[in-house]
Amino acid sequence: MRRVIVVDDEPITRMDICEILKEGGYDVVGQAADGFDAIEQCKKLKPDFVIMDVKMPILDGLKASKIIIKDKLARGAVLLTAYSSQEFIEEAKNIGVSGYIVKPIDEKSFLPNLEVILSKQEEFEALEKKYLKTNQKLEDRKKLDIAKSILMERDKMTEKEAYTYIRSLSMDKRCDMGKIIDIIILSGENNA
Repeated sequence: MRRVIVVDDEPITRMDICEILKEGGYDVVGQAADGFDAIEQCKKLKPDFVIMDVKMPILDGLKASKIIIKDKLARGAVLLTAYSSQEFIEEAKNIGVSGYIVKPIDEKSFLPNLEVILSKQEEFEALEKKYLKTNQKLEDRKKLDIAKSILMERDKMTEKEAYTYIRSLSMDKRCDMGKIIDIIILSGENNA
């Protein structure tokens, strides 16, 4: 069940959105009337998503969403607004919001639109994780090559011997190969 915070300065609108979400199987964990309270609630409640009005007092939805996204206080933010001007849409895209739904809310299309938006956000997160994992493997591979070259030069080992040495040391010391590689690189830098 997705955990959601609903942010709108109009109490009736906020209550209606919460009701639609609850009926749709969402867990509404918090509500706020302005962007400042939304940020504080996100820090405290760690929701999956925030559904937020744009025009609000104290701190508007665009600025609050920017902070929530930048500080990873929620997995995503969906803007819900009566404003559909290109200026607002461009700013929303630049901030990185997950979705932009224009009021008035049509109950029949709101939840399907929201489901598609949240599904795309989850796909993006999966791709981002895969990218970070691949990038980490590449970095680890580069470090392994550096450590092997240090051993090959310093201890006159072949590449295969250097790799076997690193692997054996990792098993003997019951230590992650990455840590062994870091130590070899560090010792190689100190001897340079």
